Amino acid sequence: MTLHQLTLSGMLAAIEARQCEAIDIVESCLDRIAALEPAVGAWAHLEERAEWLARWRHDESRYRQLPCKGLPLGVKDTIDVAGMKAERGSAIWTGRVAAEDAACVARLRAAGLHVAGKTVTTEFAYFSPGKTANPHHLQHTPGGSSSGSAAAVAAAMVPVALGSQTAASVIRPASYCGVAGYVASVGMFSLRGVMPLAGSFDALGVLARSVEDLQRVHYGLCGEPFNVAQQPQGPTTLLAIDGRAFGDIEPAMLNAFESALQQLAARGIRIVRPGNREFGASWPRLHQRLMACEAAQTLAFEWAASREAMSAPLRDLINEGGNTSFNDWSELHAQSEAARVELEALRGGCDAIIAPAAPGPAPAGLGATGAPFASRPWQLFGLPQVTLPLTRDTHGLPLGIQVVGRTRGDRALLELACWLEREMGWRHAPPVDSDFSARG
Repeated sequence: MTLHQLTLSGMLAAIEARQCEAIDIVESCLDRIAALEPAVGAWAHLEERAEWLARWRHDESRYRQLPCKGLPLGVKDTIDVAGMKAERGSAIWTGRVAAEDAACVARLRAAGLHVAGKTVTTEFAYFSPGKTANPHHLQHTPGGSSSGSAAAVAAAMVPVALGSQTAASVIRPASYCGVAGYVASVGMFSLRGVMPLAGSFDALGVLARSVEDLQRVHYGLCGEPFNVAQQPQGPTTLLAIDGRAFGDIEPAMLNAFESALQQLAARGIRIVRPGNREFGASWPRLHQRLMACEAAQTLAFEWAASREAMSAPLRDLINEGGNTSFNDWSELHAQSEAARVELEALRGGCDAIIAPAAPGPAPAGLGATGAPFASRPWQLFGLPQVTLPLTRDTHGLPLGIQVVGRTRGDRALLELACWLEREMGWRHAPPVDSDFSARG
């Protein structure tokens, strides 16, 4: 395995064992970016290699004293990095340069990660895609809106990358690109310097090639030393929701999900299912309507100044939100609270919810990012989520599974996901990239 293919934890172990220096890994990642970026298109903004290395060398002595040793980090282009462009996937903000680091970036710099560049996002983190292709098949979407971050990690350009989620913007691309993804509880981390869309649902996310790496970044975001159980505890009871009440789940995903449940049951894990197959059917639309209301407020400046520069889907979202009355908004929130109570009553003492991470494998075509309904319910309630690569379909495209924890139960959820990765073998499988040009 070459250096850029190692996980963040593997890279740090190699440095600790004196098998290589941090700069060797950095150079390997830069070589990888140079080789694959023309085909994958994961990056919105990258410095020239000489400038990049000069910036890294400037901080090299400091990195030697820090936990993450100056290893590279991708940052979604809705998240500010001081001195770098932050155009938010929109023509409205072309040329915008951030004046300071977002709070999350500042925390991860303090942990010793080095910002490699800004990754592609959809327009204002909504539906209109950027240039990124799925590294597993370049004619398929990587998902949205953290598309560039997921693709950069899947293609081994960087070990970890920051994303954000308001509906399904981390979980879906993680599933489509075959990587691990973590969405924090809403309110878990400061979003200062992160472009808002709908404040009740906006949450920070991380993409990586292992759950241990997600844990490392979580601790870094908390400003704490990395400290996790060497023998993570597995679940005893899981609430299984297959997602068919939320939308159309493809047969490949349903079959993979049911197989996963059988594997868990064979391990003695109790699987609980809703008695009503329509349980939660209204939740995705409820989330969508509330998200529209908040987006209409958040993007009021852009709407007034440059609505003609917005895509049709974004204009539709803002129109829907702007045309929602206060009474309707209040009723939507009342329905949301009732739904939360309903879910908590069902999950009872279950350790986590387990569900498909997306409707199926990444759809063909780069003109759309796939349906987000599989994660909308959990984002409605502000719950932490982790996606794990489960298997591949007959065409070699990844299928992901997600586990959902309790609000602010992020560490317990990450530990459970770590157990699933280790014990069930649900882990990242790299793309077959021997001939990107032929597949592009």
